[in-house]
Amino acid sequence: MGRFERYLSVWVAGCILAGIGLGQVLPGVFTTLAGLEYANVNFPVAVLIWAMVWPMMIGVDFASLKRVGEKPKGLIITLVINWLIKPFTMAALGVLFFKFVFAGWIPPAEAEGYIAGLILLGAAPCTAMVFIWSQLTRGDPAYTLAQVSVNDAIMVFAFAPIVALLLGMSDIVVPWETLLLSVALYVVIPLIAGMITRQLLMNRGGREAVTAFTDRIKPASVLGLLATVVLLFGFQGQVILDRPLVIALIAVPILIQSYGIFALAYGAAWAWKVPHNVAAPCAMIGTSNFFELAVAVAISLFGLNSGAALATVVGVLVEVPVMLSLVAFANRTRAAFPDPTD
Repeated sequence: MGRFERYLSVWVAGCILAGIGLGQVLPGVFTTLAGLEYANVNFPVAVLIWAMVWPMMIGVDFASLKRVGEKPKGLIITLVINWLIKPFTMAALGVLFFKFVFAGWIPPAEAEGYIAGLILLGAAPCTAMVFIWSQLTRGDPAYTLAQVSVNDAIMVFAFAPIVALLLGMSDIVVPWETLLLSVALYVVIPLIAGMITRQLLMNRGGREAVTAFTDRIKPASVLGLLATVVLLFGFQGQVILDRPLVIALIAVPILIQSYGIFALAYGAAWAWKVPHNVAAPCAMIGTSNFFELAVAVAISLFGLNSGAALATVVGVLVEVPVMLSLVAFANRTRAAFPDPTD
């Protein structure tokens, strides 16, 4: 990692403060940007995420996708963590903290909403940002794409039943527009753009040309991440300033869940001798969340100003700092994993 990337957590902290401050100084600008959305997918944020994902897609060797099935360990860990463990631990933590630990600070009616929001976050594994975390940990692009694609396919069938079971509701409606639009914007479009760019570069100078190009545009990808942080915190800055205690309380189970799930997935990958370029992304997918889907379902089920919607928004705000800390940890522990070239 270059010097700029090594201090990424410092730049992100500055962008968080800048986003909150700019949201107060220029509320009209952020209101306008926040309104540029469809099906709860914000287009300015989508463009920035697209810019972050595209460079990694250029690195995908599509011939190697056929060999992913020969190394199933990373996929198995991802699927077990995301669908058999993560939703249920998030629900358990929500109940523990808002029914018992924080019972003296949170009215019971509000507690139910926060628990519902946490459940929605826990049942929606990451689609877009995991490509960024994979890139920062030098993950295998083809394997990361396979992991995300398999999770998205399962999410189509499993998200609603799991949420219905944990919420005790039978009429969960999946917002298909949000799900399909997010997958199209965050996976399909940058994948096609990456395929075209890679082929052009291969025709011009082979793998060396691909590597040189992705190295040149990598700083732009990180700048896209920082701009995304500014926007997200600018959109929600007033909520943070108005309800800091509630935000902090909601963040506690999310933080425990995030670090706990990462430790479980990363530890399983280490014990199973999965190479680091597969282990790191497979742990990141379970740790981060598909927050657009969670926010959309929270709003549709409980309303825009509900506790459930607020809890999903806190998940958005917590994710980037947490994931950057895990990226740093994964990079420091790379030597503990097998060399993928062996």
